[in-house]
Amino acid sequence: MIPKKRRAYLLGLRAETLAVLYLRATGWRILARRYLASGGEIDVIAMRGNVVAFVEVKARANLDAAALSITPDKGRRMSRAARVWVSRNPWSMTRTLRGDAILMAPGKWPRRVVGGIEIVV
Repeated sequence: MIPKKRRAYLLGLRAETLAVLYLRATGWRILARRYLASGGEIDVIAMRGNVVAFVEVKARANLDAAALSITPDKGRRMSRAARVWVSRNPWSMTRTLRGDAILMAPGKWPRRVVGGIEIVV
């Protein structure tokens, strides 16, 4: 039997992989996955046109539970990591920067929440 923590980690990896496939299928270019910096993590950083999206991926038993699991504290941690990423990629300062979420649940299509996470860069 797989330990609970390991199972959750593997579920998260699978959800992120599905989110990346979903983003690519809808015209997004993936710039980074699992970006870690300054005590924060961004699951996926993607770009389409003039928009750079910092994407949080959440998989839960249902889509509402996934949405509720994104807390203001998560937005602050993502903002810290986003500031570092932008400072290392100065070309992005001329783009529209936003925090999106992709919510997943078994048997459901992914739900993309555009601008659903406040990112302060």
